[in-house]
Amino acid sequence: MKAVTLVAAGGLQHLRVQELPEPVIQSADQVLVQIRAAALNRLDLLVAEGLPGVTYSFPHILGSDGAGVVRAVGSAVRQVSPGDRVMVNPTLSCGQCAACKSGEDSLCARLRVIGEHYPGTAAEYIVVPAQNLAAVPANMAWPEAASFSLATLTAWRMLTTRAGLQHGETVLIWGIGGGVALAALQISSLLGARTVVTSGSDTKLEVARKMGANVVLNHRKADVVAEVRKLTGGQGADVVVDSAGEESWPMSLRSLKRGGRLVVCGATTGPLISLDLRRLFWHQWTILGATLGSRREYGEILQLAHAGKLWPVIDQIVPLDEAQRAFERLQRGEQIGKLVIEVTQ
Repeated sequence: MKAVTLVAAGGLQHLRVQELPEPVIQSADQVLVQIRAAALNRLDLLVAEGLPGVTYSFPHILGSDGAGVVRAVGSAVRQVSPGDRVMVNPTLSCGQCAACKSGEDSLCARLRVIGEHYPGTAAEYIVVPAQNLAAVPANMAWPEAASFSLATLTAWRMLTTRAGLQHGETVLIWGIGGGVALAALQISSLLGARTVVTSGSDTKLEVARKMGANVVLNHRKADVVAEVRKLTGGQGADVVVDSAGEESWPMSLRSLKRGGRLVVCGATTGPLISLDLRRLFWHQWTILGATLGSRREYGEILQLAHAGKLWPVIDQIVPLDEAQRAFERLQRGEQIGKLVIEVTQ
């Protein structure tokens, strides 16, 4: 089979499209899926660079998001059958630890992610546990199905479980154009919040406006903190969604109202921040981390997807042999939505 692989860590120069042996079912709960499309995430760039504490077996297949057709199932599988259209939930949990038993899979002591710790979706075939598969909505095309899981699940957990965003509240979302930020915009709108989004690209802001963003701010031109304060009568945002890290961190804090919640899922501009603890306790801020989500949360976003209310935005679709082009576009931050690799037709 063909697959998008890393032959070494250290960057996209180690990316290759290679022929590899087709994977085989090795346990009763596993399923063989023929991948039709795989979608990229910022995580793929981090994997390509080499993540601390992660041991790779090269060639390593990239990709956490994907969708395709079931080709074979293990003897204990009842959830899916050959021929079913499915999409992949990339969260692999043990099911036995205290976190898993309490329904908090993303806090699993042995949490792994497809494409990071386990062979990824950017290949013609993948073998995954049956519990990591979900039915594709009847009228959802392969690119959207492939793009759905990771970003939507992360954004849903950030805004609902962690930040508890409520109807009528104001949410500031940094860096609109990425998959998580666009999903956060859709989810915030569904929850009835007032949405303020930022980008350094007027083109991305116009897309967000058309998607229903209430206020759009070019953070290269506007004083985001001042604008948020003005929009909220001097109070600040109830919730700030930040996946940028170092560069946006000071402005995220200054944009928060007293008692506000800052929820973080990434550090694309750097992982190290400073914090004046006096401001933290005086303003009674809540600072929250989030990554991926539980099976319960995945079920919640699936219901919305099947109702046609929560679908990913597609930027570009490229054939498998041109995967490098999609990775480079992601690295430059040019995308508006998800970059998709068409794996098989």
